[in-house]
Amino acid sequence: MYGRDPWGGPLEIHNADSATDDDRSRNLNDFDRAALSRPLDETQQSWLLGPGEQKKKKYVDLGCIIVSRKIFVWTVGLILAAGFIAGCVTLIVKTVPRHHKHPPPPDNYTIALQKALMFFNAQKSGKLPKHNNVSWRGNSCLNDGKADKSGAVLKDLVGGYYDAGDAIKFHFPKAFAMTMLSWSVIEYSAKYEAAGELNHVKDIIKWGTDYFLKTFNSSADTISQIVAQVGKGDTSAGPDDPNDHSCWMRPEDIDYERPVTECSSCSDLAAEMAAALASASIVFKDNKAYSKKLVHGAATLWKFARDQRGSYSAGGADAATFYNSSMYWDEFVWGGTWMYYATGNQSYLYLASHPKLAKHAGAFWGGPDYGVFSWDNKLTGAQVLLTRLRLFLSPGYPYEETLQTFHNQTSIVMCSYLPYFSSFNRTKGGLIQLNHGRPQPLQYVVNAAFLATLFSDYLDAADTPGWYCGPNFYSTDVLRKFAEKQINYILGDNPRKMSYLVGYGTHYPKQVHHRGASIPKNRVKYSCTGGIKWEKSKKANPNTIIGAMVAGPDRHDGFHDVRSNYNYTEPTIAGNAGLVAALVALSGDRTTKKIDKNTIFSAVPPMFPTPPPPPAPWKP
Repeated sequence: MYGRDPWGGPLEIHNADSATDDDRSRNLNDFDRAALSRPLDETQQSWLLGPGEQKKKKYVDLGCIIVSRKIFVWTVGLILAAGFIAGCVTLIVKTVPRHHKHPPPPDNYTIALQKALMFFNAQKSGKLPKHNNVSWRGNSCLNDGKADKSGAVLKDLVGGYYDAGDAIKFHFPKAFAMTMLSWSVIEYSAKYEAAGELNHVKDIIKWGTDYFLKTFNSSADTISQIVAQVGKGDTSAGPDDPNDHSCWMRPEDIDYERPVTECSSCSDLAAEMAAALASASIVFKDNKAYSKKLVHGAATLWKFARDQRGSYSAGGADAATFYNSSMYWDEFVWGGTWMYYATGNQSYLYLASHPKLAKHAGAFWGGPDYGVFSWDNKLTGAQVLLTRLRLFLSPGYPYEETLQTFHNQTSIVMCSYLPYFSSFNRTKGGLIQLNHGRPQPLQYVVNAAFLATLFSDYLDAADTPGWYCGPNFYSTDVLRKFAEKQINYILGDNPRKMSYLVGYGTHYPKQVHHRGASIPKNRVKYSCTGGIKWEKSKKANPNTIIGAMVAGPDRHDGFHDVRSNYNYTEPTIAGNAGLVAALVALSGDRTTKKIDKNTIFSAVPPMFPTPPPPPAPWKP
């Protein structure tokens, strides 16, 4: 039987096809042995070997390296496992409620600082900002300057601060207060920020400097007069002359005339106002337009102070009764120093450090009041400021001789504050008597506490562990302990356990000599004499004037909480400014929040010329 071969040849089909399966199997085995009798190439082997019979490779080729398959598998597994664990941890961290670490509670000085700043809110005159945070105060004296009949040139004198428990605006102590606040911000801005009060204190300063720019022609280069005072305190004319001292009224209710006092020969006032604007220009140096405006105003005032010599309180002026100026030479040293720091102009430094000016200012006199820093005598503060310059910049000739003298005098003043020396007496409770037992001692104490803390911080920043008082060496910690003891006395660590800062602690003066605080805000307008019943009241003030530091105890640690006795119970903005400065200096962590060494020198050029660049390398 024949069949068709698909490849073209005949195909014979034999009867053997009917043979048994065993015969076929035997025949195939014979063919297999024949096939295996010759070697097979690789392709042929792949036909014969099935997929399951291939051997696994022991290595993995990653392109750049060849690694063991086992190591590769373990590595990939570990990476995947680590990623899974990390994802789980991240998920847990994001979903579980977080417990933030709370900052440590503020120390006592920081708490007192926050309260002391509030006093300035209570003393604001004019149209108050929305968030003044003194509920019993409102807009007041919105016609200051406009209704003046004395012939004053400047008619817009709205704003500023009332000096004390009355409504008079004395510019001499007010300018000192603004300078002190600015100085404290320049040195301790980090501490203010840590206390959450930096913006607050800058607002306080700007409220004062904005007002000062109204008190003279600040856009001019040369002026012939400035405003020294708004309001009147002379009560000699009796009830027929209602004014800020003869009347007991809330500032919001004042309806009597408030005269404007100008002066054309007042070097002390003008130099102090120049210091206020110059120091504030450093505080607001990031606001270049406003800082430049302050510097220009300060320069105008300084020129006026130098050109038209005289004292603002001379000639029977009303201010002589309340804030009499003893001289103007100390303001020249003080103001000249601040003008130098604000401008970098060395002519100011040359004047401030001139030996003749230092002599006129009493730098070599000594005397019972030497070293007492106040709204009247700025010499000690100026000496500390110029000692700072010597410690950190060391300007050398021609300033070194006077600066070294100021440095030595500052060291002597610091020695006089220590209890080991007899320059000043102390009460049994430990309060230093810088005004030798006269009334209202605390305003002088807080200024000394500020200078002592500041000088110790200067020495620490200069890597100087202390200073000499004669043959004895004292560490900077001694100065700080002096300042702490004095401030602690004011805050209640005294024989009477009385806090002289209103609102601090639980036992503080309740009858503060202050018109606005003593008259209730009850929509009743009390007349000039109608409000006197509130002055004579034996009850506590209906409004608590938070942060007011009262005048203080007597030399026997005694204190009379009586509203009518202003020598015990009246606060002032000059006194509170010194307190704020001392509190911020002592507050916070001394090791992390130190003085700002450089900001005060931001306008000061290098003391020595920059060396020329090295010559170019020689080429043949």
